[in-house]
Parts: sequence; C-alpha cells; structure tokens
Amino acid sequence: MARHGGRILADQLAIQGVKRVFSVPGESFLAALDGLYDAGIPNIVCRHEGGAAMMAEAHGKMTGQPGVLFVTRGPGASNAASGLHVARQDSTPMVVFVGQIARADRDREAFQEVDYRRFFGPLVKWAAEVDQTERLPEYISHAFHVATSGRPGPVVLALPEDMLSAAADVPDIAPPARIAAEASPAQVAAITEALAKARRPLVVAGGPHWSPEAAAQLAGFAEGFDVPVAVTFRRQGHMDNRHSHYVGDLGVGMNPKLGARLTQADLVLALGTRLGDTATNGYTLLDPTRPGPRIVHVHPDPDELGRVWRPDPGIALPAPAMVAALAALPARPGPWAAWTAAARAEYDAWTTPRETPGAVKMEQVIAWLSRHLPEDAIVTNGAGNYAAFLHRYFAFKGFGTQLAPTSGSMGYGFPAAISASLEHPDRPVICLAGDGCFQMTLNEMSTAVQHGAKVVVIVANNGRYGTIRMHQERTYPGRVSGTDLANPDYPALARAYGGDGVTVAEQADFPAAMERALAAETPFVVELRLDPEALATGFTLSEARAMGEGR
Repeated sequence: MARHGGRILADQLAIQGVKRVFSVPGESFLAALDGLYDAGIPNIVCRHEGGAAMMAEAHGKMTGQPGVLFVTRGPGASNAASGLHVARQDSTPMVVFVGQIARADRDREAFQEVDYRRFFGPLVKWAAEVDQTERLPEYISHAFHVATSGRPGPVVLALPEDMLSAAADVPDIAPPARIAAEASPAQVAAITEALAKARRPLVVAGGPHWSPEAAAQLAGFAEGFDVPVAVTFRRQGHMDNRHSHYVGDLGVGMNPKLGARLTQADLVLALGTRLGDTATNGYTLLDPTRPGPRIVHVHPDPDELGRVWRPDPGIALPAPAMVAALAALPARPGPWAAWTAAARAEYDAWTTPRETPGAVKMEQVIAWLSRHLPEDAIVTNGAGNYAAFLHRYFAFKGFGTQLAPTSGSMGYGFPAAISASLEHPDRPVICLAGDGCFQMTLNEMSTAVQHGAKVVVIVANNGRYGTIRMHQERTYPGRVSGTDLANPDYPALARAYGGDGVTVAEQADFPAAMERALAAETPFVVELRLDPEALATGFTLSEARAMGEGR
C-alpha cells in the first residue's frame, strides 16, 4: 500500500524502537510531522535547535540507542550543529533528519539551501541526502546501523520536501540483527600477561557502550586484580566513586597527584577511552611523540587503535565486553597493593572540601548533594568553573547518574536534564549550571513545562563567565574584557514560565531550598548567590591575578 514519505519514515522509526523524537518544526518536513502523528511517536517540541539537539544527544547517551532529531533546513540545521558536535566528541549515537529544499531547486542557492554532505561532513560519521522516496527504509536502516556501530556517533539525513511528500509502495526493513561482542581467549590473555609484567598499572576507563552491569564488572575486575581505576573526563558514572579501587577522573581540573600517577605508571590499560588531550593534560602527562608507559588499548573502533598512541597491543572490542571477561577470571592481585592504596588515599584527600570565600560555598553545596541525593539521582551539567566543584566533590554512585559533555559545551546541562526527566520520570534530575551556561539554553524552560519534565536547576550565579575570567586574570591580570554578565532574577523567570524557584544567599538556607525543589511538580530553580572571588581551583580571582602579575 502506498504511503507518503513522512509516513514511511515514521514507520521505520517505530520499527527501530524509537520512543520519542526531539524537534523544532519547519515547513520543510511537514510530511514527517504528519507521519509521526499517525505512528503515535511523541514529538518533544523545543524552542531552539541547539537545545533540541542536546536533548537528543542526552537520550542517546542514557539509552545507548540513537537519539532522534528533526530540524528544518538552513538556520535550523546550523543551530543544531552544537549538539552534533557534542555527539561526535562524546561518541553518542544520534540520527538527525534535516528538511531540505525541493530537488528541482538545488544548486541555485535557493531559499535556505545548504549542501549538507559538505556542511556536516567533518562533524558526523555519515551525511547523506535521500533523493528517492522508495529508498527511505534503506537509508534509515543504514543510518541507525552507522550511528551505533564501532565508535558510535551522529548521522545526518537530508530530506528534500518534495521527496518526503511523495508517495511510494515500499516494504519496511527490519532493524539489524546483532550478536553481542565477546572477548576471545587470546585477547584476555594479552591483558593478563601485560598485567603480570607490570609493577605500577593504571586502568583508565571511558568511552561508549557502558551500562550498570559493565560498571559493576569493572569494580569486580579492579578488586580481583587489585588495580587502581581512573576514569576520563565526565565519565565518572563508569564506576561507583565510593569503591576502594576508584582513584578519580583524568579531566579538566584533575587531581595533580592522579596526573602524576598517569606519568609514573608502567602500564596503562585504556578501556574504551581514546585517551585524548583532556585525559593527558594536553598530551603533557603522556606524549605520543616520546617513550612512555606501555599502553594496552581496548576500543570498539579499529581505526582509533594506533591513530594517536602506539598500542601494545590494540584490541578492537567494546570495552564492556573485555571488562566482563576480566571480571570472570579468578582473583590475581599483583605486587602493587601499596600503589593502589596510595592512589585511593590521594583521591580521598582531594575530595575533602577546601573552603572558598563567600556566604554560599559551592564545595558545601556539592558535598550536601553527594550525601543527600538518592543514589539513582541524575546529575547534569554543561561547562564552567562551577563544574569543577561537581567533578571534585560529588561521588557518582552508578552508571547513568552523570550526563555531561566531554566536548565541554556550555548550555548542555539544562536540555540534558529535560531529556533525562522524560526518560526517567521517577528519578530526581538535578542540573548544575553557571549563570553563563544556563542563559544559553534557559528558553527550554518552556519545553520542560509543556512536556512535564520535573527538573531542578541549581544556578551558580557569580555574575561572570567564571572559567574565562580565571584564565583572563592569570594571563592579563586586572584587564577585564568580555567576561562580566548581567543576570535576570532566575526564580522569577522560572515562575514566568510556569515553574518555581528560590534564591539562596546564605549556606544555611540551601538544604531547605533543595527539599522544596525536590518536592516540586514543576521545574524549579535554586539560584545561588556566589562570591565572585570564588574559584574551583581553591584560589580566588585576586590570587589568580597575583599569580599572573608574578609570571
């Protein structure tokens, strides 16, 4: 039976198991909106394509299944690029459908015309344009396969509006049949033999494909072999941070002593991570051009192995498959018990709150959240100086409790929190945001209210782009330019959207504010009035300025 292209597309999404899509509507894909109506797939209508893209990315990060996004041509696609960049750098599966001009008008610089293959090519795993309605099932099936295979990532399909509205009689295509990856005996032996020769091993876990089961198995492997486990930037949910063998995160604002251990290790077992510049402090802790520790690299994409580091060996396999095999082995503790215990002791010392100035103290806010939030609470954030407090002082208890961009994108936390609340309406969702970070996507408050997302936003308001100001004071002390911010009354703004909020100006008022926020049935903003001098480094802005003057 003939269907228009929009219905063919929606039926194919249903077959792929898509639970919801995110969009900002456009006239270029009206047929797709009509198809979604018939297929009964919820459409989360957003206020800006950047926020919609981040919601879709967060869905992919949470579920392991591609987040699906619809945006219109030209400006809509351009606005969405920020979320696609997050998906690419974070190895998150995502499928993006972009409305396109009619096929007969191409190559004339028609209204909002863009060549999406060239525009998105360097940013995504695959970008294509569907010219024939009959081939929609084929393209969509392939898009979902590419988005989830190897190193996951975003895929873009451009949909000419006349192709999408045309009818065709074409069968659907079933989703791909997959066989779970398993580590071979030779691959497992390669790792155990490397460990047998080591004296100072360090496991570094990160990347995609993880799950609660994999996180538990990583802890089991660490116990059985008595090895210390570090995680990469914003992958702290890969292992319970309270575990005796967890030793911290290799990311922005990392514990310097953990960075030193990465340099001192004689074996680095990299599980799923690309071991990039953030984890190695700009390739200074490990340098691909100089001799260093032996690196055994496990990564799902064979093209990643050997691209930066010389692996010894490189194993093309999703990290959780290897972790499952290692956790099943009999215990084999090596001669590095003191090395592991010392690394954990350094982590405990690092996460002991260091006092900052002001009546409201971010280190105490994060410590309270770590102690009092339910273990399954989902905590999101974007980028800013405030995030370093979260990374340092919050103990993530399980996989799926952290949603944050390894790409360092500002504005991510609030859209991600909305997506998380829609996926897990029974779990508390808390977004940490700076005043600059929150203002990038706070218009999605309307989306949260419309679709019933219950999100608590804690806004760290210091009246400035704090991270940039910190670097500015160190490099150009006393010469403030472009880093001050004017801010709204955030609780009043939340109420204008239909939510609620409260301002906290004294630390003693924070617990009661959070109790009220967690009990709310609508989005709730807790605005923290912070001392502008406070920095996550433990230094004040004045001290940072003095360090710059003394360089």
